[in-house]
Amino acid sequence: MKDGFIKAAACTPGVQVADCEHNADQIIHVAKEAADAGAMVIVMPELCITAYTCGDLFWQENLLEEAKVQLLRIARETADLNAVLFVGLPIEYRGKLYNVAAGINRGQILGLVPKIHLPNYNEFYEARYFTSGRDVDGFVHLPTDDEDGSEDEFEDVFFEPDNSEIQISPNLIFTCPQMPKLKIGVEICEDLWVPNPPSVQHAYNDATLIVNLSASDEVIGKDSYRRSLVSSQSARLICGYIYASAGEGESTQDVVYSGHNLIAENGSILAESNRFENGMILADLDLHRLANERRRMTTYLFRPDFEKGDTDNYYSEVEFTLYQKETELNRSFASRPFVPHVKEERDRRCNEILNIQAMGLKKRLAHIHGENAVIGLSGGLDSTLALLVTVRAFDMLRIPREKITAVTMPCFGTTDRTYQNACVLSEKLGTTLQEVNIREAVSIHFRDIGHDPEVHDVTYENSQARERTQILMDIANQSGGIVIGTGDLSELALGWATYNGDHMSMYAVNSSVPKTLVRHLVRYYADTCGDAQLSEVLLDILDTPVSPELLPPKDGVISQKTEDLVGPYELHDFFLYYMLRFTFPPKKIYRLAKLAFAEEYDSETILKWLKVFYRRFFTQQFKRSCLPDGPKVGSVAVSPRGDLRMPSDAGMNLWMRQIDEL
Repeated sequence: MKDGFIKAAACTPGVQVADCEHNADQIIHVAKEAADAGAMVIVMPELCITAYTCGDLFWQENLLEEAKVQLLRIARETADLNAVLFVGLPIEYRGKLYNVAAGINRGQILGLVPKIHLPNYNEFYEARYFTSGRDVDGFVHLPTDDEDGSEDEFEDVFFEPDNSEIQISPNLIFTCPQMPKLKIGVEICEDLWVPNPPSVQHAYNDATLIVNLSASDEVIGKDSYRRSLVSSQSARLICGYIYASAGEGESTQDVVYSGHNLIAENGSILAESNRFENGMILADLDLHRLANERRRMTTYLFRPDFEKGDTDNYYSEVEFTLYQKETELNRSFASRPFVPHVKEERDRRCNEILNIQAMGLKKRLAHIHGENAVIGLSGGLDSTLALLVTVRAFDMLRIPREKITAVTMPCFGTTDRTYQNACVLSEKLGTTLQEVNIREAVSIHFRDIGHDPEVHDVTYENSQARERTQILMDIANQSGGIVIGTGDLSELALGWATYNGDHMSMYAVNSSVPKTLVRHLVRYYADTCGDAQLSEVLLDILDTPVSPELLPPKDGVISQKTEDLVGPYELHDFFLYYMLRFTFPPKKIYRLAKLAFAEEYDSETILKWLKVFYRRFFTQQFKRSCLPDGPKVGSVAVSPRGDLRMPSDAGMNLWMRQIDEL
């Protein structure tokens, strides 16, 4: 289980009603197929050894005995699989019949988990045959080879397991010492559909993965509800969830079963079967991610340690063995995790973010009784977004847009393209444009501090940024307004901002918006503004290379391109997302990035910029420790008040050493 990934399978074998031997053949065949595909957790449907739809045949003694015989056979014939397998069957215990899930690993029947909630409404009649397993806690006797007359010998395992006495209890957690984060709880079909599913208690008792053996019939619209149940339960419990349902082969006397299988992780459906087709689905579950999420969420509480006599809370851990191996990932990872892939969802997200940003600024202006705002407008992406947000906030407050002062401050690196775009943008939005050329002021400053203007070093660049900030602050003082910050999340993560220059403002509306999302926000505005000329200038701004324009242009075009210096923002946003949102280590982020950017960047390029990202992230924290106020819009932010509380002088050797070893 490298990097926390484990492959899981939900399977629907073809069954014949009451033909246990045939069904066992199918279960064994499908289990081997799943294991060959790399699955280490394999889940079959409810009562799959007998079939779910046996009806009054469940009262037949020979059916019940044959089910146990075939359970032992399944255990023997899957003993060489590097997997834990869950199958369903009826089991008699103390004179009552229970609908159970059996866990199997390396020939050993690990335990039996009885179904608690038995549906006895509409088309379901389970209470006619079965008893709730809520209070069951004991041992079931299974026939030995001598008792069942089998001559098969147990082969290909290190020991011959004792399957004669198997624990039966709803409070079993199946654990793997080789993979400490893999802890499996079991529920059966209806258990998920009730107000307080058993999986809640399983999760309280450390289960990171819930398996559900189900036989859910199909009626119109039920698949959507089933999908939402699985998804929401995995989100609520921060767990993986494997749902395997009965399919073709079950009796269709009154209902039809579709084999609707689902695998979810923390609210996301990773894999889903085609209904009405028996088969197998596979998905790569990230157990490290789940453990990290639970650790971060302080309201996610585990049970205290109870005495064994407290049957309501006592759980038994049943160990099984898996050999660790690297999971060949078939799971996809979005290269732009901050940006929804589907346009409709992306548009909805863009509108929501613009509203969050504008509402944040609206509250600040209302609080200070402010009716004026000042913004440095460069003709680049970030200042464009900040101006669009400011306009929206002023419209909400019904303050005339001309009270927004857009200040363009050309200097040594300003190009005609960005200058003209800034002017046209301000005009089309109805704001007040003010131009302050800072060439002379910066040149005088160079003279005062004894700096050679031909030396284009950090002093040359930062002097311009700080002069611009001083001008914005002073103009804001003149009008009784506030300076709106333009810097985005990606720049703050890399420290790509001049300390006390563009780093500073009175309210920073873009501070938790990553660069890859800034582009889509501006494009969304261009697509929906209803003004052809405004849309045209916004699209040209989108087409302009990202640059601070602090170095002189070459032949009239931008010479200083940010991504040539610090690396592609799509890579840095990817690194940032998985580092802060999921706290993944560099080696795991590198592995995911190679998959996500396989068509865009080679491994050496990804590794190069990963090293730059970590170095800059750690060394530039001092800038983030004193950020201006600004609204948090997503799950990743670097404000010392909104999300990130990190020492400015934290050591980075641990992370850099791991990168050096890649």
